[in-house]
Amino acid sequence: MNIVLLGPPGAGKGTQAKVLSQEFGVLHVSTGDMLRDAVKRGTSVGKSAKTYMDNGELVPDDLVINMVSERILQKDVKRGFLLDGFPRNKTQALELDDALTRIGKSLDLVLYFKTSPEVSIERLSGRRACTECGANFHIRNMPPRKEGICDHCGGSLVLRNDDTPETVKRRLSVYENETESLIEYYKQKGTLREVSGNLDVKKLFTKIKGLFLEERLL
Repeated sequence: MNIVLLGPPGAGKGTQAKVLSQEFGVLHVSTGDMLRDAVKRGTSVGKSAKTYMDNGELVPDDLVINMVSERILQKDVKRGFLLDGFPRNKTQALELDDALTRIGKSLDLVLYFKTSPEVSIERLSGRRACTECGANFHIRNMPPRKEGICDHCGGSLVLRNDDTPETVKRRLSVYENETESLIEYYKQKGTLREVSGNLDVKKLFTKIKGLFLEERLL
């Protein structure tokens, strides 16, 4: 099961990917998490990506493509992957196709989480991330037991620079401009399926599981 999850920031792709990964035993590969980890560790990729991320801009293709291409070659991906946050444009999609072809794989499905801007902004501006373990919480939908403190490790919870309302609006604008041709590309290939990112976690999971059954992926 090799699946790409598409959708604007705040569409719930990461949350669904974690649930689907646990349910079906396929690996969740998040480019956002990989980049944030690289920034935290101060790697060369992280240093290059940080300025773009803080400004709500897309990280250059070459950095992301190299990172993802290396990741999908690793042994823990052999049962399949849920690719979250990549590709972001048609160039990246073509590079992904080439990388998969080289290892004898292909995409089974592309899930597009169609989400309203209002929902995206509300979700992201309310999100709080742990500075220590990276766990995510939400001040309304999934609050920590103690305000400002991570349930898992006791680290501090903060609003990430790229989750402020102003930055989220820029991210949505950039995303829309970058992905129009990408969505059309997957439509033409016949692999794109649309779900509503406005749904809550349980309802959306039920919809996706039903879609997997229809597509005979389960």
